[in-house]
Amino acid sequence: MAGKPLVLFLASEMYPFSKTGGLGDVLGALPLALHRKGINTAVLTPMYGRLSTAGYKLRLTQSHIPVGYPWPPVTADVYQTDYHGMPVYFLARGEYFDRRFYYNTYDGDYFDNCERFNFFCRAALEFASRLPEPPAVIHAHDWQTALAPAYVSFLRKKEPRWAATRTVMTIHNLAFQGRFSSRLFWECGLDHAAWHMDGAEYFGDFNLLKAGIAYADAVTSVSPSYAREILTPQFGCGLEGILNKRRAVLRGILNGADYDVWDPDGDKFLPCSYNPGDPDGKRECKKSLIRELYLSDQLEDKPLLSFIGRMRGQKGIDLLTEIIPRLMKKQVGVVVLGEGNLKHEARLLELIEEYPGRLAVVVGYSEDLAHRIQAGSDIFLMPSRYEPCGLTQMYALRFGAIPVATAVGGLIDTIRPYPDPAATGFTFAEPNAEQFLWTINLAIKLWREEKAAWAAMVERAMSQAFTWERSAGDYIKLYGDIGARLE
Repeated sequence: MAGKPLVLFLASEMYPFSKTGGLGDVLGALPLALHRKGINTAVLTPMYGRLSTAGYKLRLTQSHIPVGYPWPPVTADVYQTDYHGMPVYFLARGEYFDRRFYYNTYDGDYFDNCERFNFFCRAALEFASRLPEPPAVIHAHDWQTALAPAYVSFLRKKEPRWAATRTVMTIHNLAFQGRFSSRLFWECGLDHAAWHMDGAEYFGDFNLLKAGIAYADAVTSVSPSYAREILTPQFGCGLEGILNKRRAVLRGILNGADYDVWDPDGDKFLPCSYNPGDPDGKRECKKSLIRELYLSDQLEDKPLLSFIGRMRGQKGIDLLTEIIPRLMKKQVGVVVLGEGNLKHEARLLELIEEYPGRLAVVVGYSEDLAHRIQAGSDIFLMPSRYEPCGLTQMYALRFGAIPVATAVGGLIDTIRPYPDPAATGFTFAEPNAEQFLWTINLAIKLWREEKAAWAAMVERAMSQAFTWERSAGDYIKLYGDIGARLE
């Protein structure tokens, strides 16, 4: 699509090259969905040491780009590959990105994360300035790229070439803001006029996400319900003030699921395929998962519950560990996949010793195992305290693993709760152990006592379609609303 105005996505991860969670999945799908609708799109992301590029040819496209941050001689290189006909660029600087982990170790965040991602934003704009024409839209995602809209806002005032560029700031999780010492603001190169309570300053600190929210032409969240929630003190994470001031440009656009990757009808990671019209393969997937994880064969005829996600308070993993002893009295199996807080990991590993053959815990993340767990599960657990959108519940629905989830954020927008005649899952109002357990028991009761109703719910769940094509259409409209010219 050479010659057409460009929408340039900036993000700290992109599946299949890098991923820690939903952000990577979104960047692997949304730009491609726009590309397939005829929009000229590209993605720029860091070239990490742990970059999965097998099967993709990389070539150096720009070298020694002057960035001048954090000291004058610093430069960056940019590599390029083709991803289904769409260019993906990798910004390379070894001391910042060639590390074992993307953002942190078990000991905490990298001490220089502000410098790392400030460098990325500045290098990204320097790269963009070397394109034949500046991008029509720079679409930034989360705090790691949030300074880009702020830089562009001030560049427009002194560099005419940026006058037509529009910016979008998408919030995937408001809890992660990139909050650092004020000293780093004065060194970052952003116009000093941005240092005020409606700009980059936050109670004396430098807040990168707040800067992006303050200066972007449009701000989006990843579901309509989350867009409403973050305007309140309960979910605003201290930024509800600036979000309310920018309310006129805030929009909630629901993420989609990449059904080219997440669909049991032909999934390369599964032992057999199935679909809503022919669901028998799900039972075979359950048997296979039980064998793979060394669970008791007796679970083939009992409910198998699963949890996939980060082991953090946001995801409600502590609620799950609290109720596992009582769940086990219901003669069910539980499978957990994830990593995060060492305390939660340790507690789950202790529980394995108490319930051998009925509880399986895999610490870490495995993409192929995640598919097999969704396919082999009867019930999928999402006791999130907040959930901006959530993708795993969309995957669970498609795989016929009926979700039991907190009624928050994107979970509200994607799960129709029982006892609605068109129910696709179960929700509970408050993220506490008692409501969570009560709702799981309701699901177990339906699974055991009303087989026909359960089968009908599974068929409805698997027939849900939260496509990226729909989301891409919403973003095209948004780009037009803020004055971006894409033709």
